[in-house]
Amino acid sequence: MARTANINRKTKETDITLNLKINGAGISDVHTGIGFFDHMLEGFSKHGFFDLTLHVNGDLHVDGHHTVEDTGIVLGTAIREAIGDKAGIRRYGSFILPMDDALCLCAIDLCGRPYFAYDCEFPVERVGELDTELVKEFFYAVSYGAGMNLHIKMLNGANAHHMIEAMFKAFGKALDEATSYDERIKGVLSTKGALA
Repeated sequence: MARTANINRKTKETDITLNLKINGAGISDVHTGIGFFDHMLEGFSKHGFFDLTLHVNGDLHVDGHHTVEDTGIVLGTAIREAIGDKAGIRRYGSFILPMDDALCLCAIDLCGRPYFAYDCEFPVERVGELDTELVKEFFYAVSYGAGMNLHIKMLNGANAHHMIEAMFKAFGKALDEATSYDERIKGVLSTKGALA
């Protein structure tokens, strides 16, 4: 099963084209106009083994908010479409990832119901051209676009670059686990018989 999604979303604020392949090899081609954000999405792709092509033309003359938030919306929507009916997948995924001083916990439930919990405070307001407050906005948008329960908690950290990188990589690893197949699962992993 290819498990891919192609999304095109255009508003007055952003023009986004995204292709996601769940059963990938970690190959990415990412251009958002925010270098550090590109780097983080490439890390998500590489460590989650997702193939990701993403091109964003956003109103960066205003600030990075619309670019980052709308990218989250589109990525979340692509995740939801690519995993389809969720038959046979593990549904849950979690990972604790170290990145030098940073230690991040990420846990996911692909239950079809959006919920987002986030516990992190950054020591600086920007890393490169990315406002650190937009990291929360991105993951919130992903969780609601995908219909996933997403928890991110920074267990330790002093360097904002390391902290954000740990988040994106932990998210990739947890999502890889949640979307992987388990031959013991018949249908969807739910006593209700549905994930919605």
